[in-house]
Amino acid sequence: MKSAVETLNPTRVRLTVEVPFEELKDSLDAAYKKINQQVTVKGFRKGKIPARVIDQRFGRGAVLEEAVNDALPKFYTDAVNEAELNPLGQPEVDITELKDGETLNFTAEVDVRPTVEIPDYSGIEVEVDAVEVTDEDVEKSVEQLRDRFASTSPVERAAADGDVITIDLRAKVDGEVLEDGVADGVSYTIGSGELLDGIDDAVTGLEAGGEATFTSELKGGSAAGKEAEVTVKVTQVAARELPELDDDFAQLASEFDTLEELRADSRKRLANMKQYDQATQAQERVLDKLLELVEVPVPEKLLEDEINTRKHNLEHHQLGQMGLDLAKYLELQGKTAEEFETETREAAVKGIKTQFVLDELVKQEKLNVSQEELTEHLMRRAASSGMSPDQFAQAVVEQGQVPLLVGEVARGKALAAVVEKATVKDTNGEIVDLDDEEDEETEATEAAAESADAEQADDKVEEKTEG
Repeated sequence: MKSAVETLNPTRVRLTVEVPFEELKDSLDAAYKKINQQVTVKGFRKGKIPARVIDQRFGRGAVLEEAVNDALPKFYTDAVNEAELNPLGQPEVDITELKDGETLNFTAEVDVRPTVEIPDYSGIEVEVDAVEVTDEDVEKSVEQLRDRFASTSPVERAAADGDVITIDLRAKVDGEVLEDGVADGVSYTIGSGELLDGIDDAVTGLEAGGEATFTSELKGGSAAGKEAEVTVKVTQVAARELPELDDDFAQLASEFDTLEELRADSRKRLANMKQYDQATQAQERVLDKLLELVEVPVPEKLLEDEINTRKHNLEHHQLGQMGLDLAKYLELQGKTAEEFETETREAAVKGIKTQFVLDELVKQEKLNVSQEELTEHLMRRAASSGMSPDQFAQAVVEQGQVPLLVGEVARGKALAAVVEKATVKDTNGEIVDLDDEEDEETEATEAAAESADAEQADDKVEEKTEG
C-alpha cells in the first residue's frame, strides 16, 4: 500500500491511497465466505459454493463491493498512522479506481487536529474581585437562617405579603378544567414567586373562604405555555413568626452556644465561598488571556457538530426538565433566535479552542492522570448528573467514554498549571494566592475541560440511563 497526504487547509487533509490487488486477498476470501453463508445454489451444500459459481450466479462485482467495504477501514487506518495524523470525526471516502486483479485507489478527506503553538504564558496577569465580607453580608446570612426556622400560626384576617396561605386551585383552558389543573391544600407563601404569575395580586386581601379568578400562563403540565383561567380559593391564612435573634436561636439552628459564635461562623463560611468564587473567576480570566495568545484554527465540521450537541443538550435535557421549549426559553431570556445562534456559536468556538490548547499543554507539560484523580472527577460528574457514582461509572464504561473523562481531568490540570504561573491581583491591588484552591476542581476548570466529545459523552450517558 502507498499513501500520500495533501493539506487542504490547517484543519483538513486529503489522503490518496493506492492498494495493490494482492493486499485485498484476505477481504476477498472473507467476502466469498460471507456470501456463501447467505445464498443457496442447487447442487451445492450451504457454505461450499465455489468462488467461480458465486461469480457466475451473483456477479464478481458484488464480491468486490463486499471485499472493498471490508478492507477500506483497515487501509484508511494504516494510512492515517503512517502519516501520523490526528483525525477528527469520520472521513469522506471516494473510490477513484477499482481494477479487478490490479489495484484499488481511493481518497479520504478528513478534519485533523490543527498544530497549536503555545507561546510563553508566564506573563499573564488578571484582576479578580477582592474577598470582602461585610457586616451586612453576615446579617443577611443569619436572617436567611432565621427565616428557615420561622413558625406559622393561623390568623383571622386578610392575607398579606409574607403570609403562608393554604389554597385550592382550578385551572381552565378554553372553558374546560384540566385533568392536571386541579390542586387542593397547596401551601404558598405570598410574594415567594413559586407558583403562577398573578397569584400574589389575586390572593392578597382575601380572608379564609375568599375566592378570586385570574389569568396566567401555565408553566408545566399538559397545557404548558397556554393561557389559563385560574380560580384560587383561600382555605387558611397563617402569619409567619420569626424566632428571636439570641443565644437560644443559635443553639436551635446550629451547633453553637451563642449568637456571636454563629455570626463568626457565618462570616467564615461566606469568606470561603467568596474565595472559591475568586478562584473560579481567576481560572476563567486566565483561560481567556491564554486563548488570546494562541492562534487556533477551528474545523468547520467539528464546530457544526459541537453547536448541534449544545442545542440538543439544552432542548432535550435542560429545558425539558423545566417544562420549557426553546421559544419560551428565549422569550424568558429576552433573546432573539439570531442572538441565541450567535452566542451558541461563540461558546462552541471557545470550547473547541480550549480543548485544543489545553490538550497541547498536557503534552507539553507531560501531565498524567492518576486513578485517584479520575475517581474523584467521576464522583463529581455523577453528583452533577443526579446519578449514583456506580450508575454513572457503569454508563461511562459501557459507552466507552473513560478516555474522555481522563482528558477532562488532564485539561483541568493543564489549566491549573497556567493559573499557577499567572499573576492574579484583586481589585484592591493585592496579589491573590490561589495555592489553597489548586486542588479544587472549580466550575471554570470543568467548563474548560469539557470538549465537544465530552458533551457528547454526557448525552450518551444520559440516553443510556434513560433508555
